[in-house]
This record gives sequence, structure tokens and C-alpha cells, in this order.
Amino acid sequence: MGKNITILPADSYVVFNKTILSENDRRLISKLYQPIIGYSAVSLYFTLLDDLDEAKLMSGEFTHHHLMMTMQLKLDSIVDARKRLEAAGLLKTYVKNEQHIHSYVYLVFSPLSAHEFFSHPILNIVLYNNLGKKEYEKLVNYYKIPRYNLKDYTDITANFNEVFRTSALKNVELMADDIVSKNCNSLLLREQIDFNLLISSLPKNMIHERCFSQEVRELINSLAFVYQLDDMAMQGLVRNALNEKGLIDRVELRKACRNYYQFEQGGALPTLVYAKQPEYLKKEVGDTSKWAKMVYTFENISPYDYLKSKYKGAEPTNRDLRLIENLLIDQKLKPGVINVLLSYVLKINNQKLNKNYIETIVGQWKRLNIETVEEAMRITEKEHKKMKKMMTQKSKTSAKPKREEELPAWFNKELEKQETTDEEQNEFEKILEELA
Repeated sequence: MGKNITILPADSYVVFNKTILSENDRRLISKLYQPIIGYSAVSLYFTLLDDLDEAKLMSGEFTHHHLMMTMQLKLDSIVDARKRLEAAGLLKTYVKNEQHIHSYVYLVFSPLSAHEFFSHPILNIVLYNNLGKKEYEKLVNYYKIPRYNLKDYTDITANFNEVFRTSALKNVELMADDIVSKNCNSLLLREQIDFNLLISSLPKNMIHERCFSQEVRELINSLAFVYQLDDMAMQGLVRNALNEKGLIDRVELRKACRNYYQFEQGGALPTLVYAKQPEYLKKEVGDTSKWAKMVYTFENISPYDYLKSKYKGAEPTNRDLRLIENLLIDQKLKPGVINVLLSYVLKINNQKLNKNYIETIVGQWKRLNIETVEEAMRITEKEHKKMKKMMTQKSKTSAKPKREEELPAWFNKELEKQETTDEEQNEFEKILEELA
């Protein structure tokens, strides 16, 4: 059974606690993970924990309708939140098909420690970009260990064998494997690097047999993902990070990858451009008009995936991706609003993204505090009609007929009364097929 299966409110689930969660862990989730995975994912995490029994080890059986009522969220929003938890290593999900319904098992894991989080090659960078330098530094200072000068002190700590002695004891069966312990789950990444090619590119006399341990491979794979490095680029960076013992200096490799990326991107650090419109800014589901279908599409697809659909499935250019990053991070436009902007500009500019024109629109939308998809669609239509009227008045003296301008589909007041045709429905579903 594949990962993209349809989930129903009647589908059941059981929660298993795979860890020991402390109050400090709860703060870590709120302070470090929430800026990355969002409030709804954090809410789902704590809701699943609240479903556990009094021993905090295993829950009874619930339906997903229970989650919908408890969290006051639609089921697709809960699934999206679940996937964010899985991606961040806080949850593992298993499913079994039982006749007419599915049974799910959710395994809950602890967050990384603050030290592990700030040392992580992916999470640390995403946190920095999502919060900005000022807020990020506040968090670093919050978790920074205070230093105390022990230069004039003497260590008088007692050793274990100075305090205790052994004696004849009865044999005790070891049961450690069955005892609950603190467990963190690692982030899952598809392999970015061909390690056979990477290893074969390095002279055997340069590398130690333990050079490419599992931990080092995971680091290389993470760095390749976050800094968008291909096999050839990584080969050179790994070679330069080898020390005299034939092992990879992980600190040097991190620095080298970051410096390489910043050189290529004019000093910028990587960020993620796959965010979708926040739940609280989405339109209520239920309307089946063409207008509502367009709103739903813009709200439930990331700018990256929307732009990719315009590229007929190919990867968008680095220039266009940097433009989206700027709109998300620097201009702080909401993802769904960016989709409307991209749709409009591509349509009236012969499928080209004119940066200067985009910046003009963004300036106005920021001043008007445009945050929802519907607001962006209506202001775009209003402003375009105003501009069209001015151009018509100026061109009255000209006898030369002008070509009818091709416009986005929502530039039509009758849309809100129209039902979608089968052809239009297929088009919407094609754009959204990767979101299933």
C-alpha cells in the first residue's frame, strides 16, 4: 500500500509513546519546532499525547473524527499536520487495511535536544530563515549555557567505587529492552548523493576504511539537500574536508558547503519555498463554484509546486525560485497570495515573471495588508480594471485596434455562480495531484 491513501473520519488510530517527554521537551517543541512545522502540527502532537492512557504509554482506540472534533480542523488539515510531524522526526505512522476502514498506529518521539537541534544541518538553517536573525539569536541566547570560571576550584567529586562495594547478589534477568526510554526519530531524506560514485572518485590511499560511516553519509546527504549540491560539487567539497587520518572533518565539511552555496547565491542562505497558505487564512470548504475551486487550488498548493505546474513538471529556474524566496522570506507574503500574484503576472506577461512589475504589485499589497487568496484575487481584478479603463480613455484618439488581453480566469463576476465543468475539475485536480 502506498503512502498516498485516502483517510476517512471513521478510520481508527492508536497512539504509542516511544519516549519520555519532559517539560523541557514541551518547550523545545514550542520554541524550536513550531516556527518550522507550524501551530497545527504542534497542536496535533500534543493532542496525540493527551490521548495516551494514565501510564502515558499507549492510548485506547479512537477515530479520526475524534481528532477533527478535538482540534476543530478539517481532516485534510490534520493529515497535512501529521506529515509535518513525520518530516520533522516527531512521529512515525503505520497503517493496516481492515475491510472498509484503515487502522493507523502513531508512534510519538521526543524532540532533539537544543544542542542537537542547533547542530542539525537542516533544522538549524530552516529555523534561522523562518525566524530571522534577531529572533534566532534570542533563542540561541535562551539555550546558551552560562559559563562559570572554575580556575581556582578543585574537583572533589567522589568516584563510584569510593562509595559502594560489591557483594554476592542473586542473578537478575536483564529487562532493559522492555523499559521505556527517551527516543528521538531521525529526519527521513531520499538519497541525494550517489555514494558509489562519490567514493570511487576519491583515491583509496586518501581515505580511511571508516571514512564513510552511516553518520557521515547522513550528514553528506543532508548537506546536499539543504545546499542543493549535486554529485560533482559534493566530490570536491568532501575531498577538501578530508583530514590527515583519511577521515572527513564534519565541521569543515559543513563550513565548506555553506561557503560554496553562499558564493553561488550571492551571500544568501538556503530556505524552503514549499510552504502552503496557513489554515486560519483559508476559505471555508463547501462552495462548489468555479471561483471557490480556484481559491482552494491557490490555498492548498505551495508556490514551488504551483510554479512547477507552469513548467509542465520540470524544475523552476534558480532565478524564479529566488524570486519566490524573496516574496516568502523578505516580503513576508502568504503562500496562497504569492500563487495569485504568479498566476496574474504570468498570464498578462506572456508567461514571464517581470521582477520590477512584481515588486510594484507587492508594494501595494503590503500597504493594503493583503493576506488571503480571495483578497488578492479581488484587488488584482479591481486594479486591472482601473488600469484598463485609463488605457481605454487614452487610446480613444488612436484608430489602431488593440489585441484583446488574455486574463486570469477569475476576472469574471459570474464565476461565483458557475459550477465547474468536468474539464475544469480535471485541471484543478491535475495541479493538486502532488498534494495527495
